Amino acid sequence: MTRGFKDKLGEGGYGLVFKGRLRSGNLVAVKLLSKSKANGQDFVNEVATIGRVHHVNVVQLIGFCVEGAKRALVYDFMPNGSLDKIIFSHQNSPSINWQRMFEITLGVARGIEYLHRGCEMQILHFDIKPHNILLDGSFNPKVSDFGLAKLYPTNESIVSLTTVRGTQGYMAPELFYRNIGGVSYKADVYSFGMLLMEMVGRRRNVNAFADHSSQIYFSKWIYERFDQGEDIELGDVTDVEKNIVRKMAIVALWCIQMKPALRPSMTKVLEMLESEVELLEMPPKPAFGPSDELPTPDRGSISLAAVPTMSLDARS
Repeated sequence: MTRGFKDKLGEGGYGLVFKGRLRSGNLVAVKLLSKSKANGQDFVNEVATIGRVHHVNVVQLIGFCVEGAKRALVYDFMPNGSLDKIIFSHQNSPSINWQRMFEITLGVARGIEYLHRGCEMQILHFDIKPHNILLDGSFNPKVSDFGLAKLYPTNESIVSLTTVRGTQGYMAPELFYRNIGGVSYKADVYSFGMLLMEMVGRRRNVNAFADHSSQIYFSKWIYERFDQGEDIELGDVTDVEKNIVRKMAIVALWCIQMKPALRPSMTKVLEMLESEVELLEMPPKPAFGPSDELPTPDRGSISLAAVPTMSLDARS
């Protein structure tokens, strides 16, 4: 299928991805897992989770391969790669203007909302980030990489986790501070907010709870400008584009609220994104770092000092 793994598309904590072609001629992406965790549980998670998902904004699993300890997942090929290459590149494609970026935002939000509400079981992704948003030939986004996903009955609002799940910089604070609220689908909402903030700033996040984090100061700067009735300086853009960016930023600030109860559901996020920017209310000021009175970690929870170096159940 891959002609001896000749064409590598990328790699990460999960392993390597190669370009392949089926006998039908259709192009595919083959994800070869390097070190399957928990006796292959991440592989089982991904197959079991994505095998029941059918949505235009969720990547389609075509099949899987198992040979001894070797495991591979086969997906539709996404010719425009992952979102991180688009938003962090200093040589952005001319086609990725703010209108296109907004359409990608809507697609990602619809994909996540489907996972939360559109399936027989609610699917919590736990690893929403630009690297896991793939773009097809028309730049339609597809949520991908379900190795950390968990399935829960739709009537369960709070979920139980034995380990921290996610990627540093995108993980919701309740994963560390249990006294601010239980872990729920709002963890994905927080990660979506961090992703959205990156799309607005076209810059990477670092640990959102560390001193001197560029993301902390960027979010704080945006909030303070909006709170003072000012706009973000975007250069040569139209009024329509300014409104798009303002809307994305306000929604992101709602999504990254410290307390899960203050964050909107993905259904509400879509409603906000599809409404007029003048109708959006400013959220309460989010906590941007330890200096903004973050709660003390609970006994038994993970200390912040350990986060940068600890071994997370995560993808880098």
